[in-house]
Amino acid sequence: MIKQIDRGILLMLLASLSFACMGGFAKVVSQTLPPVEVTFFRNIFGVLLVGFSIIKVPLRQTGGKFWLLVFRGSMGFAALLAYFYIMAHIPLAEAVTYNKTSPIFVAIFAYIFLHEKLHPFAVFAVIIGFVGIVLIAQPQGGSFDKYDLLGIFSGMGAALAYTSIRELRKYYDTRAIVMSFMGVGTVMPLLLMLITPYVSYSYEFDWMFATFVMPQGIEWIYVMAVGIFATVSQLLMTKAYELTKAGIVGTISYSNILFALLIGIMLGDPVPDIWTTLGILLVILSGLLVALPKVKDDFNSRTMRTRES
Repeated sequence: MIKQIDRGILLMLLASLSFACMGGFAKVVSQTLPPVEVTFFRNIFGVLLVGFSIIKVPLRQTGGKFWLLVFRGSMGFAALLAYFYIMAHIPLAEAVTYNKTSPIFVAIFAYIFLHEKLHPFAVFAVIIGFVGIVLIAQPQGGSFDKYDLLGIFSGMGAALAYTSIRELRKYYDTRAIVMSFMGVGTVMPLLLMLITPYVSYSYEFDWMFATFVMPQGIEWIYVMAVGIFATVSQLLMTKAYELTKAGIVGTISYSNILFALLIGIMLGDPVPDIWTTLGILLVILSGLLVALPKVKDDFNSRTMRTRES
C-alpha cells in the first residue's frame, strides 16, 4: 500500500508539472495565436488518441444521457477557452489558481444538483476560497475586471463539467466522456474561427472569436507541445487516481500552482505581491479543506479493512 501511495503521489506530481508546462507553452504561443486556435490544437491530439483507443476497444456503455454529455463537453470547452485566454493577459500562477477553484464550485454544485451532503469543512472552504479569489483579483472600485471574471468562470465551468461526470459515469464509458470534451473542444474552435469574419462582436467576447492564423516556424513546436503535455498530464493524472485514493491525489494536485509560479516567473511574470500570494494560499487551503473529509474517509475505511483482516 505504501509503495502504491508513493507511486500515485509521484505520478500526480509529474502530472502537475506536465500541466504547468502545457500552461507555459500555451502562454507563450497565445501571444501570437488566438486562444481559440490554441484550444483547438490542445484538443486535437486527445481526439486522435482517444479515437484510436475506441477503434481498438469498442465502447461499453448503456447511454441515454446525450444532452448531459453535450453539456459536459460544452462546459469543459468554454472553461478551457477562458483559461487559455487569461493566460495571455495575467500571470500564469494566477490563471492556474483561478482554474484550481473548481473543487470549491464542485462542492456547491454537487450540493445543489446532486443533493450531496455539504460537509462543514466544505462550507468553511467555500468562504475561504472566495476570500482568496478577492485577494487575487483585487477588484478596483468594487468590481472585477474581464480577466478576473473569465478566470472565475474557468473554475466554475470546469466544476460544472466535473459535476456532470458523476452522473454520466453511470451511463457512459470513460472514453466517451473524455471524447465529449475533446470532441467539442476540437469542433467548436473550428466553427468559431469560420464564422468570425461574418459576425460582429464587442470587446467582452473577443475571447471567443478569432480568425485562424497559420502557425509559423517554432510556433508549430509550441502548439504541438501544448497538445502533448496536455495529453501526458491527463494520462499521468488518470493513473495516479488509479493507484492512490482520490482525496490524497487531489491534495497533491495543488503542486500545479507552485510549478506554474516558477514557470511563469521564468517567462517574465512578476513575482506576486503579498496580497496575491495570500489569495493563492487561501485558494489552496480551501481545496485542501474540501478534500479533507475524503482523505479522512479513505483513512477510516482502510483502518476498518485492516481490523477486519
